[in-house]
Amino acid sequence: MIVGGGFSGALQAINLLRHEGPRATLIERRPRAGEGLAYGDAAPEHLLNVRAKGMNANPDDPEGFVRWLAARGGEYSADCFVPRLVYGEYLRELLAEEMARQPGRLTLVRGDAVGIELNGGAKVALEDGRMVAADLAILAIGNLPPHHPPGFGDALEPDLYVADPWASEATLGLNPDDRVLIIGTGLTMVDMALRLESEGFAGRMIAVSRRGLLPHRHGPQQPFTPIDERPQACASWLLHGVRQRAAEVGWRNAVDELRRFTQQLWRAADHPTRARFLRHLRPWWDIHRHRLSSEVADRLVGLMEAGRLEVFPAATRWARSKDGRLAVAIKRRGARNEDELLVRRAINCTGPQGNLAASQDRLLRQLAAAGAIRPDPLHIGIDVDAQSRTIAANGRRNENLYAIGPMTRGEAWEIVAVPDIRQQVWALARRLSNAHWIGGEGL
Repeated sequence: MIVGGGFSGALQAINLLRHEGPRATLIERRPRAGEGLAYGDAAPEHLLNVRAKGMNANPDDPEGFVRWLAARGGEYSADCFVPRLVYGEYLRELLAEEMARQPGRLTLVRGDAVGIELNGGAKVALEDGRMVAADLAILAIGNLPPHHPPGFGDALEPDLYVADPWASEATLGLNPDDRVLIIGTGLTMVDMALRLESEGFAGRMIAVSRRGLLPHRHGPQQPFTPIDERPQACASWLLHGVRQRAAEVGWRNAVDELRRFTQQLWRAADHPTRARFLRHLRPWWDIHRHRLSSEVADRLVGLMEAGRLEVFPAATRWARSKDGRLAVAIKRRGARNEDELLVRRAINCTGPQGNLAASQDRLLRQLAAAGAIRPDPLHIGIDVDAQSRTIAANGRRNENLYAIGPMTRGEAWEIVAVPDIRQQVWALARRLSNAHWIGGEGL
């Protein structure tokens, strides 16, 4: 049983079918499986952050997505940054094709899972009272919503503060002379700024984060010879070694050549090293690693040059309703005093979080309360082993409860992008289908 039908869950189901694995049930709360928030709720102007040639869904078919695009009429080339909505169509079609090829082996259930009982198997409770039983369950719940920034909370009026940036009402009811505060300056902020512009918002946007860093853009890369051995698993090497390599081969090449070693580096690092990376280097890694297409980057620059978008480093302190507006206290980086901003709305774009202790997800809260799962040591996701088995509060591995996707970042770190997730679900599907013995992975 797979709980969650977004990219991770749908691709897990596809791989179980492709490897002629056990019969499965895919539970998804949305009307359609195979897209999730990333590819189902995207706006038309939201593009993938990776060129089409790197977005194939299956590791054994590297040309799959490009071939699918060509069959649609050739509107997009291998080097294009394709709209996310188009990628959602690709995933849904893959799922439908595999279900048609093996009828009756995958059952789709629409519902919201609120609990799982582990007792020799896995019995999932749905919000409407239905129960779905299986031998094991795979959690594919995607990213958790962002936590409230300092000074914000549920007590604020939803028209003034939008806690979920993907909510449909996030951009409604704004006037041309309004100001909108976007909290966060990463990829979610970029999506929101473009969405506001596309929906006709003519007012001013202010984006703040502690460091005020913006994602860099993709660009031309010169041919080079990448490193062929894993570097040292220490934060200081990442800082100094990557800087040195950037001077030699360009920063994009220096970052990209680490892709095949990133998970190995993370797993080889001890807890203090991982913690130092998250505390000091993560923001810099993110803006270099997760880049924007040139088209999106140009639009963002255009908004800034036109005075429509201002970005600066600052932390929020408090927020309260004031005469139909929202008063927000911010402290700019390096400043001694706080400033007060009066805005029409604040939108939380701080990015997905993974702290189980702060999660409001009913399923995760039930599993944690029952001791079936626990947070990873860094509190950035669910604790799992290298084979995606969840680890219970008592430290024992669950043979009938797995987790995949971004919530396993504590074990793998780089597990939010398509290339990493497709390898993770591929490996798990092969193990559950006993196909790993055929390929020799289990020897």
